[in-house]
Amino acid sequence: MKAASFTPKRLQLALIALPMALATIYYTLIASDRYVSESIVAVGSASVASGSSPLAVGTGTSLAAYVDTLYLIDYIQSQAVLRELDTKLKLREHYSAPRADLLFRLWPSASQEWFQRYWKSRVELEFNDLNGLLKIRTQGFDPATAEAINLALLETCERFVNEFSRRIGREQMKFSEAELASASARLQAAKDKVVQFQSTHKVLDPQAQQTAANALTAELQATIARLEADLKNKQAFMQNDAPAVQAVRDQIAANRAQLEAEKARTTSAQAGDKIGALSVEFQNLQLQAAFAEDAYRSANTGLEAARIEASKKLKSLIVVGAPAKAETAEYPAKLYNLFTILVLCIIVYTVVRLMVAAIREHQD
Repeated sequence: MKAASFTPKRLQLALIALPMALATIYYTLIASDRYVSESIVAVGSASVASGSSPLAVGTGTSLAAYVDTLYLIDYIQSQAVLRELDTKLKLREHYSAPRADLLFRLWPSASQEWFQRYWKSRVELEFNDLNGLLKIRTQGFDPATAEAINLALLETCERFVNEFSRRIGREQMKFSEAELASASARLQAAKDKVVQFQSTHKVLDPQAQQTAANALTAELQATIARLEADLKNKQAFMQNDAPAVQAVRDQIAANRAQLEAEKARTTSAQAGDKIGALSVEFQNLQLQAAFAEDAYRSANTGLEAARIEASKKLKSLIVVGAPAKAETAEYPAKLYNLFTILVLCIIVYTVVRLMVAAIREHQD
């Protein structure tokens, strides 16, 4: 076709009038109205410092709440939420209901993966990282459905936030409780060993018994020394076979026998009768019991700290703006779209006119 056949009138009809006519027919007779219900939420945490806003996460006040909101965005777009809402609200039936607008309806035979992509296009999520607010905009082909979808999303999001924070707290508590149970078992085992030692050796405290034995030995040694001095004194003016001298000798012999018996009992090579060895063993058992008791106290303190920390990590979904039923359809923006199409057609028409003029000039 020659460039002469591309007259301005024909170009206007082909590039401006025809596209605008088709677009007008589509937006006035075919396009389905889509209503939007909007809500604004934020993730609040009990650990936010006093005097600061629980929503001020973008400035670093609560990085955890910022991250939790990002988790929430992914959760809203997940298959789990889609299946739950589809079961509750029959989303597939609503979006695939027979209508003339084939561009924005869901085909009944669409796969679950395609349904999820379609769902993402019907839920607009706008996150403001300056104040931590998440805007949730849900689309439906009627106002009631759009609002119902938004309300159902808020319900499942609140359950997700609560369960997510409680699950973290439960894991911390579970670990701390296991540590406390282990420390309690070790402490009880150490105490049982002490009691078993006392029952086996028939002694309450070998250390105390050893101290008493040492004191008795010192007393016997002092008595023997005193009696020997008394014996020397009596021998100075009495015969060796005098009754008084013999009596002192008998006392010295008796005290020495008692002293030897005490020394033998405390230093015997037999393990069962050796008080020094029993004392060392008893000290080790007491030391193990003391360590186990310190570990138990630490585990108990850790459990209380974990309980406090878990309570601080409890989060909730704060609904800043509740969804409402739309009165007018927000999509499609008919006038805006028609104007945009007109501008594009004019641009295309201008480019084609310039190309045709250049070809004509070259032919001439």
